[in-house]
Amino acid sequence: MKFIDMHCDTIAQIAQLRRQGKKISLNQNELQLDIRRMKEANYIMQTFALFIDKGTTDYPLEDCMELLDLFYTEMEKNKDWIRVVTSAKQIEENEREGRMSALLSIEEGGVCLGRTDLLRNFYRLGVRLITLTWNYENEIGFPNKVMERTPFGMPETVNGIKEVGILFLEEMEQLGMLIDVSHLGDKGFYDVYKYTRKPLIASHSNARAICGHVRNLTDDMIRMIAQRGGVIGINFAAGFTQYVEKKGEMGTIDGLIQHMKHIAAIGGIDCIGFGSDFDGIPRIIEMDECSMMPILAHRMEKAGFSEEEVEKICYKNMMRLIQEVL
Repeated sequence: MKFIDMHCDTIAQIAQLRRQGKKISLNQNELQLDIRRMKEANYIMQTFALFIDKGTTDYPLEDCMELLDLFYTEMEKNKDWIRVVTSAKQIEENEREGRMSALLSIEEGGVCLGRTDLLRNFYRLGVRLITLTWNYENEIGFPNKVMERTPFGMPETVNGIKEVGILFLEEMEQLGMLIDVSHLGDKGFYDVYKYTRKPLIASHSNARAICGHVRNLTDDMIRMIAQRGGVIGINFAAGFTQYVEKKGEMGTIDGLIQHMKHIAAIGGIDCIGFGSDFDGIPRIIEMDECSMMPILAHRMEKAGFSEEEVEKICYKNMMRLIQEVL
């Protein structure tokens, strides 16, 4: 089975560890994802996020540029294994030549400082997906509220996409970029749907009906993404998979499959993909690292998904979305 994953935080994790003086590379490491294990698992593409936590920096743009340099440096070192892509055609070319593909994304639209010229420059630098917000308000809009005292958080139903954010959405659609609604507040989600026309992506979100965390999508949101031809990337994080009160959290493969089945029942099989969130989530999960992807595919078949359905979830749905939008 082939695999496409729409979200990981491995680049930011490598940067953090290097700041601590540790020697670590993307080719081979002890994190949840590296190039060698991706190859072993038969990945055809991984989306690498330039993740910025606005709560820990006064310089989000500069920090993002640092991650961008790290990403391209690692890509150059490993060009025989993996190369950056900006289209479905390039993914297919890499696959034919025995290489994997890397799609570049940004997780925190605030790195653009509300400036569409910076958005265009990031496009020129290869970015093809932007998660509009992380956990903080930015120039584009408002996220759902993730709070320690409320295990599932609180939905943001009042504040949505700002005036500048509407300009960003228009520019992203014109350029041909994937608009990512993961992390976005509930009001913001409906605003994005209102002001856009092309398929949307929730790169790493699950079903709120199964696990009530506000980072997950309501059934109404699932329907709307599906009707637009978008894709929802199943997030492997325990806190977004299932929550067992007083017994701790454990993100199980069975839990992931439960989310897939619910989303399929609401929006159909064509709106489901993977957004593992590897290296951005605690390692208290059964799907602990990228070489386990074939195990997940096998368990999906055992749970009743047909071979065609497994193929769609594992890579075909995302390939179709990339072909349509980029």
